[in-house]
Amino acid sequence: MSLYTVCVLLSSVSFLGYGVSYFTGPHMKSEFKRFQLEKLGLLTVVLELLGAFGLMVGFFFYKPLLIISAGGLALLMLLGLIVRLRLKDSLWISLPALFFMVLNSYILWGALQ
Repeated sequence: MSLYTVCVLLSSVSFLGYGVSYFTGPHMKSEFKRFQLEKLGLLTVVLELLGAFGLMVGFFFYKPLLIISAGGLALLMLLGLIVRLRLKDSLWISLPALFFMVLNSYILWGALQ
């Protein structure tokens, strides 16, 4: 299994997990309240879930969907990183958004090659 395949699987499974956690536990919803973005919580989670499914479907069946999904998730994580920086969250707390932004940027770059 190549590094690229592992990255696509890691990102898609992670975003599926984040999406499901929004509906199964209070932590994700409380984070959106803390960000003062409660109204965007559901939209963000739907975009994460669509991105996760898009990565998988795009990887195995339809490359343009992989490109759109990886770019969308990278952009979503850039926006998440900006929100965390504005709230003056620590680097440690902001690291997941940075990591997934870089990871999905790598997936996008690989898909464009």
